[in-house]
Amino acid sequence: MEGKTERLAQQQLDAYNQQNIDEFLGVYSDDVIVMTFPGNDVMYRGKEKMRERYSQLFKNNPNQHAELISRMVKENIVIDYEYVTGRANGESINAIAMYEINDDKIQKVWFVKQNSVN
Repeated sequence: MEGKTERLAQQQLDAYNQQNIDEFLGVYSDDVIVMTFPGNDVMYRGKEKMRERYSQLFKNNPNQHAELISRMVKENIVIDYEYVTGRANGESINAIAMYEINDDKIQKVWFVKQNSVN
């Protein structure tokens, strides 16, 4: 299970960095839920809403790149710590993304973001 879980997380990260929206969304369930952590506040639901948000993100940030700093995998949960550069506003950020995988798709995502210290 953990090997498949890690492959899905890596596939979406690679597609994110290539700004390939179809490959990126291919690993997510149609009814994916994206939340903040802590608190589980829902940012949005559904792959089509995700398509809207990430299509705009890719368009507005054509040089954005997420470097994987570390990854933890436990059964169907992946926690990625990333350093994101190339944003249009010139700011780099540290990002933590947590993924829950079920039925070979990412079902839930939690994001914790902090601005980097320059």
